[in-house]
Amino acid sequence: MNNELSKRFIKDSSTHVININYALKSIHSNTITDFICTSDKGIIITTNNVLSSSDLQEIEKYIRNSLSSDANSISSPRLLQSKSYLKIIGIPYYIDNLNSCLSSDDVQHILTNNYIFNDIVLASKLYIIKVSSKSDMAIIWIDIWDTQNGSNTKKIINRCFNVRSIIAIVRRANMNLQVPQCKNC
Repeated sequence: MNNELSKRFIKDSSTHVININYALKSIHSNTITDFICTSDKGIIITTNNVLSSSDLQEIEKYIRNSLSSDANSISSPRLLQSKSYLKIIGIPYYIDNLNSCLSSDDVQHILTNNYIFNDIVLASKLYIIKVSSKSDMAIIWIDIWDTQNGSNTKKIINRCFNVRSIIAIVRRANMNLQVPQCKNC
């Protein structure tokens, strides 16, 4: 949503808060909109609870209806997101015993072709590190966008998956300090 559209929407914010709360109540939600403000990225709607997908859809429907003439310029709403830090262990460092090292493209291919990584979005470049100089195994460090309550991480943490005949495991990792935390900033 552009700045002009945000300013137009925010002019009548108290009415929008009342109408959004009415719409949420009509779908039997316990969520209440506290206030609406603008940012350089669009509008921010602050609520008393984390929104469910049905709450988010209802708010999006209300915003699209209230700005019907400009509905195409409204991007889909999203919850604030944070990063989760994971590592994948058990993947061989060398591919097909040809002494060619595992590359980022190889790992991207592994992640996209494995169902447990559906709906997982990488937040930054992944890192591949050889476990030790004498080892033929790698650790892959990945940062993913996650919801505030960590639901994406909970879906894949401690899960095993196959990479050819090898079983790899996703584990939690420590935070990587070189990256900012908020996707909306």
